[in-house]
Amino acid sequence: MSVLVTGSRGRVASALIGLLDAAGVKVTAASKNPVDLSPPPGVATVRCDLTDPSTFDTALTGVDAVFLYAEAAHAGTFADRARAAGVEHVVLLSSSSVLAPDADGNAIAASHLAAERALSAVAATGAFEATYLQPGAFASNALQWSWALRDGRAPALPYPHAYGDPIHERDIAEAALAVLTEPRLRGSSYVLTGPESLDFTEQLAILAEVTGRPAPHTVPTPEEWKESVAGFMPETFADALLSYWAAHDGRPTPLTGTVEELTGHPARTFAAWVGDHAAAFRP
Repeated sequence: MSVLVTGSRGRVASALIGLLDAAGVKVTAASKNPVDLSPPPGVATVRCDLTDPSTFDTALTGVDAVFLYAEAAHAGTFADRARAAGVEHVVLLSSSSVLAPDADGNAIAASHLAAERALSAVAATGAFEATYLQPGAFASNALQWSWALRDGRAPALPYPHAYGDPIHERDIAEAALAVLTEPRLRGSSYVLTGPESLDFTEQLAILAEVTGRPAPHTVPTPEEWKESVAGFMPETFADALLSYWAAHDGRPTPLTGTVEELTGHPARTFAAWVGDHAAAFRP
């Protein structure tokens, strides 16, 4: 089997490449800028820009399976080119946000949903099998606080008691390894969560405990927070985040045991993730 891993600079994809290589699976690391990649020795690289369909055919040559990031712009075209290349299985890294009632109207969820629908439309023709990984909150989202905490400042949390289900990127990668290498797992959707439902204040408390450094926060109004991020975040995405946090304010996130079902071990805790990334939060 030969697997193409797109978005190989990403944390999940880079972990998956290492896992596939260690398992003896032929893997090619794909990226918009492959010269920036540092895959394991012997792992080939190829240019595949998911916003540029002209790069698809070369990347897909000789490929049996694909790990695909949810870039909606040309997902349908990618699926068509995968069919033409004889790909047998596509695993899409989607999001559990697609399951929300307002997914079509939420900028973040809508892009994942569009990618799922585009892939499903081609898979329904019998071209290949499609599998959907739908993780909730990435534990790595906490890295957005790292710059402030390193400098002794307090991150701004308009909804400090919004809950999430932080999942370690390694668990997502191991789930992807399972569905790529176990034929019986193909063709389904899997909602992946971490083992704990934690609000932002609880996550910060864990950060403080593991790193041994203070992890305070401030509570701006949603309007103040939106204004503070206007210089680097599109308004639609800011609105989507505020809507998500408001919907989860004081409401613990339902958890699944899917990570353990796929990987054979319980999902890693947020404290374990912080331990693996503690240096990012220290001066």
